[in-house]
Amino acid sequence: MQRKAYVPGVAALLVALLAGCTGGSSDGGSTDDSNPGDSGTASAAAQPGKYRTLPEPCSAVDHDTLDSLLPGIRQITDEDQREKAYEGEATLTYDTDRKVGCRWKVASTDASDRLLVDFERVVSYDNSVSDDAEAQELFATKQTAADLPEPTSSDSASESSSGADSSPGASSSASSTGSADPSSSPSGSASSSATPADLQPRTLSDLGDEAFLDDALSGSGSTVQQRTVTVAFRTSNVIVTIQYEEQPATVGTVPDSKEMQDRARKLAAQLADTLGG
Repeated sequence: MQRKAYVPGVAALLVALLAGCTGGSSDGGSTDDSNPGDSGTASAAAQPGKYRTLPEPCSAVDHDTLDSLLPGIRQITDEDQREKAYEGEATLTYDTDRKVGCRWKVASTDASDRLLVDFERVVSYDNSVSDDAEAQELFATKQTAADLPEPTSSDSASESSSGADSSPGASSSASSTGSADPSSSPSGSASSSATPADLQPRTLSDLGDEAFLDDALSGSGSTVQQRTVTVAFRTSNVIVTIQYEEQPATVGTVPDSKEMQDRARKLAAQLADTLGG
């Protein structure tokens, strides 16, 4: 019997087909279901802050408030000079959507008063960090730099009695109703007693998302003493700082801590309302 010839081409085809089948399952390649490096979910961008712009700082404080904080304004007899004093002076800024400020300086017969109001809008450039979180971190740094004393039990008990809803002091109410009376202008007195515990630098719970107050007295009994009250608060991604200074014209006169704090806190509450906080 004649044997059938073996066909080499068919054998080669079979080998190629088998190699293709086994290679596809063992070459370690990725299938359609496996996407290395892809987590399958896109990371959500952090929320932007509430505020996109800032108020005009020099018009953020009304005349009545300036009369209380800077009693010497009403002692200015020249109308043009008095109006210029009300206008204040804008601080230098390179981006009015990010940081603006205004300062006032008025001297009276009894004291020299200075006021600075500063607004800063915080923007995060990290998509994973919200503007609010960035502002919170910046405010924490600012509060740490203020080096506030540790709160005591008496501080929390007296906080409600010295809130921003209280009147800005007896002498300030007198200066806001009468004519320019030099005797009612300064907040200082001859008393040099130690600052009460409820007037010490502290955090504030009734202003914005978080806030603190600092109160510093410089100089000594033999020199003119200047008091600086600072109130800073954060509302969403905006940080507001108020710096209020008074320096009496007479050696031995100490600016009144409570009156200055009340005035500064009242202004802070007004600015928080302006921001809608």
